[in-house]
Amino acid sequence: MQLSSRITGLTGGGSDGWDVFLKARRMIAAGTPVTELTIGEHDIRTAAPILQDMHASALGGHTGYAAVPGTETLRRTVAARVQERTGVPTTRDNVMITPGGQAALFAAHMAACDPGDTALYIDPYYATYPGTLRGAGTIPQAISTRAEDAFQPRAEALKAHSGAARSLLVNSPNNPTGVVYSDRTLEMIASVCCEDDLWLISDEVYDTQVWEGRHLSPRALPGMAERTLVVGSMSKSHAMTGSRCGWIIGPEDAVADLITLATHTTYGVPGFIQDASTFALNQGRDFEAKIAEPFRRRRALASEVLARQNTVGLVPAQGAMYLMLDVRATGLSGEAFAYDLLDAHHIAVMPGESFGKSAAGHIRVAMTIEDTAFEAALQTLCAHAEKLAA
Repeated sequence: MQLSSRITGLTGGGSDGWDVFLKARRMIAAGTPVTELTIGEHDIRTAAPILQDMHASALGGHTGYAAVPGTETLRRTVAARVQERTGVPTTRDNVMITPGGQAALFAAHMAACDPGDTALYIDPYYATYPGTLRGAGTIPQAISTRAEDAFQPRAEALKAHSGAARSLLVNSPNNPTGVVYSDRTLEMIASVCCEDDLWLISDEVYDTQVWEGRHLSPRALPGMAERTLVVGSMSKSHAMTGSRCGWIIGPEDAVADLITLATHTTYGVPGFIQDASTFALNQGRDFEAKIAEPFRRRRALASEVLARQNTVGLVPAQGAMYLMLDVRATGLSGEAFAYDLLDAHHIAVMPGESFGKSAAGHIRVAMTIEDTAFEAALQTLCAHAEKLAA
């Protein structure tokens, strides 16, 4: 039997970008030690008090079907958090809880777009974006950016496609680049969305990891609350990646229809996970800063290491748990460099090409291992690049 083109065509007929990562995992399975700087997975686990609350909730009986939109308590907690941090009036009716941010991205595009609509996204992009858009039945269209602009999108690049599109997906702080979009960039994006009647889907899962500048949710800009769907998650802010708890923030009528979609797809998130998420959110900003601190510290370490050489360039690392490094001086593509580094030194990084054409000649490094090992891996990486460039 033949499978649907929807499922067989998710990667667009090419690689899904995870080839180097998968090779590293095969090496580890075969017994070869590999330093993994690939995926955005904290090197700390979910905090014990959160797990204890989750355990107590499950033992207390919250193991049955939970309300599809999310528990009243969690929806209200998320709404209060969003309103306090953005200044935009937000109630539980603007919130739907989802099984992680990835499910929220898919649902948001199902809500914003009809089959065959053009859905825009910024290149470089998180590796699942194009497949998510294809899965939602849209035609993905990348908006190129330039390394010399620190990968901030330009108005002319966006306007070249916005007139024929239905939605635009943005991500700030950004994975993979570590760039935080400036107020000017976000105001430009908002202007284009209003002019060309686009839905804006704003992936803000790294909103607690800002090292320079500030995080501005585009939903807070004039005219944007009624056309913006914000994706959030517990994964990065609270080291709860495996708990799979996220949300969509949007206009009340959109959220009502998204709840109908969830009824026919995910059917909600386990109640004990939602109770633990409520507990975690109520720990406040100090707890979130504690979760983010290792990445802030490692960013400073990386800046010191990279300042001691002239071969590997650093894209401004303003937020998120990643560094985007320019390795074009080696004469290799990002993919070739990543394979060479893995083979020579058993250090695994993600090729820039895994995240789009704009990041060619770059690599993404996840700051997700202990400080001393991270610093040593970066020193080896730079020495390897210098040898190749000699």
